[in-house]
Amino acid sequence: WGGDVIEELARRGIVIRAHSKAGVAEEAPGAYKDVEQVVNVMHEAGIIRKVARLRPLICIKG
Repeated sequence: WGGDVIEELARRGIVIRAHSKAGVAEEAPGAYKDVEQVVNVMHEAGIIRKVARLRPLICIKG
């Protein structure tokens, strides 16, 4: 299953390096909520104020 996730991320231009494929499945894009949708809901509810849009460059876990 980890190999499938690595291939899917590679198609999106995302490189993942891992010691083993066991934990790679946790990084599947479907495992996360759409951050834009979450921010919009919170903005509309008056919980937050949008001030910037960021793009992640790297994520290190471990």
